[in-house]
Amino acid sequence: MLREHGSLTLDMQKAIDIAITGFSFIAAYFIKRHLLPGNLSNLSRDPNYYIILLLIVIAWYISFKWMGMYMSYRQEPFWQFFIVILKSCFMGMILISIAMYFLHIPGVSRLLMGTFLVLDIGLLTLSKFIIFKALEKVRTDGFNTRNVLIVGSQSRARQVIEAVEKYKATGYRVVGCFEAEEERLGTTVLNGHKVIGLVKDLETYLRNNIVDELIFAMPLKRIEKADRYITMAENMGIKARIIPDWELNYLMYRPGIATIQFEEFLGVYNMTLQTTPQNEGALLIKNAFDLVSAILLIILSFPFFITIGLAIKYFSKGPVFYKQERLGLNGRRFMVYKFRTMVEDADERLKELEEMNEMDGPVFKIKNDPRIIPHVGSFLRKTSLDELPQLFNVLKGEMSLVGPRPPIPKEVDEYSVWHRRRISMKPGMTCLWQIAPQRNDLSFEEWMKLDLKYIDNWSLFNDFKILVLTAKAVLTGAGR
Repeated sequence: MLREHGSLTLDMQKAIDIAITGFSFIAAYFIKRHLLPGNLSNLSRDPNYYIILLLIVIAWYISFKWMGMYMSYRQEPFWQFFIVILKSCFMGMILISIAMYFLHIPGVSRLLMGTFLVLDIGLLTLSKFIIFKALEKVRTDGFNTRNVLIVGSQSRARQVIEAVEKYKATGYRVVGCFEAEEERLGTTVLNGHKVIGLVKDLETYLRNNIVDELIFAMPLKRIEKADRYITMAENMGIKARIIPDWELNYLMYRPGIATIQFEEFLGVYNMTLQTTPQNEGALLIKNAFDLVSAILLIILSFPFFITIGLAIKYFSKGPVFYKQERLGLNGRRFMVYKFRTMVEDADERLKELEEMNEMDGPVFKIKNDPRIIPHVGSFLRKTSLDELPQLFNVLKGEMSLVGPRPPIPKEVDEYSVWHRRRISMKPGMTCLWQIAPQRNDLSFEEWMKLDLKYIDNWSLFNDFKILVLTAKAVLTGAGR
């Protein structure tokens, strides 16, 4: 499991905020020394303001951590960020004052420190506001939304629905409610949201529909074997929230994978179990890196697109590109693009070859597949260059550069519950399986475990390492 406060991305956010703080102090020093009128611009060279700057960096770093500077951009209103910025900066001033007292540093300009404080609060607020509004605009336009399924239909469920509809810019959407009693099926809960299923059918619904978060908004004692359904969500990689009824001792549940924390969901306090990366800042930087990299790689790869396209047309009749429906984040369907490496009727001929499948599980793979286009098809597969058009999937936001490979719907229908957790993160062009030694000899179970290992240990550094090793695999032709 990714630990948010240990991630490289969180460190980058801290570094940016400290850089803003350092810049604010330097700017305040310049203003005090050169821009203020008359005697206000006088500034002695004693004390050493380099030491003051160092103390500020240390004090503000501690203060940001103590005051909880790094909250979810999706779940918290902007005024909460502003309040935390004010608390952090004033706590920083207290710490720096204590440090200067014990270090016997007199004569620091109060006007300089006041100017610095105003600049720092202003610039930190501006930076957070820009990020907050950018994410809000993206979600309002229908991107980066999250589907919420509610277990319950009474007061707690209505409270959750009201919160979601009040804060539409957060990108949450209620897909419906589930109940334990059959007589509640089809009844309206609030504002057109209905009871669409029964708790006993929860697994079937989660397998066949896109659900990002599952909220238990009813007393757990009303759900027979409630821990089974929470375990199921955990194994599928679906974030589970429990609106507390102060009878959690009834549950007797110990998570095997997920982390538990108490948090606020649009003003509703709940207990949350999550197995996937939860730092929105981290995922925002990952998505931005994907977008920029995809644009650059498409431009740089243009000669390859032309050359490969001509080679495919020369050795085989039919289109250059191959499209296939795949499942993305939590089961979202999209069309994946590849260079065509097989004959045009390859899908129709699959049934003839199913008995020759060398992979266990629902995945199909055989050596020397007779459907592969001579010469060019095997070369593209060995070098993984057939995946190059998926840069356009990355550009569309359907895939990432690094992540579990996107499965076809038929495969997912045959998954065990714990297999489904691999689609709890956006799929990628490359992954741990892609760079594994003798990857084509790995069993289906080993493949799944590699994908879950990637999710549980995700970081930007690991993504970078996988990209480097993928480049090596492409150059050495390790594929099949």
